[in-house]
Amino acid sequence: MRIFLALLIGIGLGVAGLWYYSSSHGKATVQSAGSQIEDAAKSAGDSIQQKIHDLNLDPQRIKDELARTGQVVRRKAEQAGQAISDATADARITTAVKARLIASRDLPGLSISVNTTGGVVTLSGAVDSVDQISKAMVLTLESDGVHQVISTLQVRARKQAETPAPAAQ
Repeated sequence: MRIFLALLIGIGLGVAGLWYYSSSHGKATVQSAGSQIEDAAKSAGDSIQQKIHDLNLDPQRIKDELARTGQVVRRKAEQAGQAISDATADARITTAVKARLIASRDLPGLSISVNTTGGVVTLSGAVDSVDQISKAMVLTLESDGVHQVISTLQVRARKQAETPAPAAQ
């Protein structure tokens, strides 16, 4: 009997999830999460390109220095490897933090943007209360690789019910 009940609950949750994600709000939610992940990946790629550019990897210069010292290519490759490692770590941190925020029932995880640079995580977006800002910061600080959290989260203004104007006497 318990198995049958669990099966019915599972089917019900599956149907509800399918309905939600096929609705326009669900599609927008999925697209928002996808674009945030895409932005994080693009940021990591841009960081890698910038660090490789900063290394000044001109082929003629490398050839000349290699002929003189025999060590330039190894040092440059190590620095490029570190740049890739740093960017990969930042993307991993961003993904882990975003997953924790989305998984939290107490937070509007899809309304919070996450950006990571050198282990420093910046949270931005809108939440419903100061308590949610605190919770988001705690979840972020508990994530591996996070050294510092900067929150620019804003508390959304609550809509007040319209009250009719008093009648003129």
